[in-house]
Amino acid sequence: MKPILFGCSGPTLTQEESGFFAETNPFGFILFQRNCETPDQVRQLTRGLRQVVNRNDAPIFIDQEGGRVARLKPPHWPSLAPMRDIGELYEKNPEQGLEAMKFHARTTAKMLTDLGINGNCAPVLDLFIEGASSVIGDRAFSAKPDVIAALGRVAVDTYLENGVFPVIKHLPGHGRVKADPHLTLPTVETERALLEAQDFSPFIALKDAPIGMNSHIVFTALDPDAPVSLSPIVHQEIIRGALGFQGLLFSDDLAMKALSAPGGRIPLPSREGLGEGECGLDEAPKSNLDELALRALWAGADIVLYCPGTLPEMRLIADALPAIGSTSLARWQRAQAAVSNGTQTA
Repeated sequence: MKPILFGCSGPTLTQEESGFFAETNPFGFILFQRNCETPDQVRQLTRGLRQVVNRNDAPIFIDQEGGRVARLKPPHWPSLAPMRDIGELYEKNPEQGLEAMKFHARTTAKMLTDLGINGNCAPVLDLFIEGASSVIGDRAFSAKPDVIAALGRVAVDTYLENGVFPVIKHLPGHGRVKADPHLTLPTVETERALLEAQDFSPFIALKDAPIGMNSHIVFTALDPDAPVSLSPIVHQEIIRGALGFQGLLFSDDLAMKALSAPGGRIPLPSREGLGEGECGLDEAPKSNLDELALRALWAGADIVLYCPGTLPEMRLIADALPAIGSTSLARWQRAQAAVSNGTQTA
């Protein structure tokens, strides 16, 4: 099994995709609006994805946050509020805010599981920062870490109780960026003391979440030489250290321009010092994308994401990747147990 989530190109699997996924056996898949036309079509797609890898437990994720980040849209699926609306309600009436979050997550979970989707890349635990890039904006609950932590806890627990893997994001905090990492590489120059007091706080409160996602951001106070997604320093000292997160860790999408905007090839470090279960680097990478995938694993991600569904590029990445490591498998098993223990029974 390869440590990657792949996208696919459209609403149905092509013969070439089916053969490739069967041969590669990726960890799982992630769906986008291009893959979601009608409920019956999505159900057929999720069944097909699991059949080609011959694993009924293969996870299938989606970004269904609510608000503007929703891959499932009307008329077939309901439109739900952005997280900022729920945060504002909580700040006026905490009890109503918590109930609104529970309803939102429960409704979303039932929508997803009905389609065969069992993972949601939510909740966003980033701060709402006035004047920052709109890439987060109303996707964030609040500017207040305690509000984010309270609502994030309800979201995570409700997803688990209803059979969906939640993914907290974007570690160690995305709210302060001035640029959109889909387009360029953002740099945050905030002092570490302020990051620890505010940005890190919701992630520390939710450090027991089963799955998290990192970010393509350079924090000059943490590692001025690499974005989080490619930084062993940030993964070891901050995400696994200061934040205490021990769950399964996804990279953000390798196709985002944040990782290609600076230009040039990113040199791979030596294999010395790699721990058991981490990415092996015995073979030289063949392209920038496979290089990025290896570097993201070496830095500390358990699973990398490549979302566009472009088959030649997926082949290139898959050829470079090692098998998933034992440490990552153990984290995945804990995530599965968290959903199993939390799932409600009729």
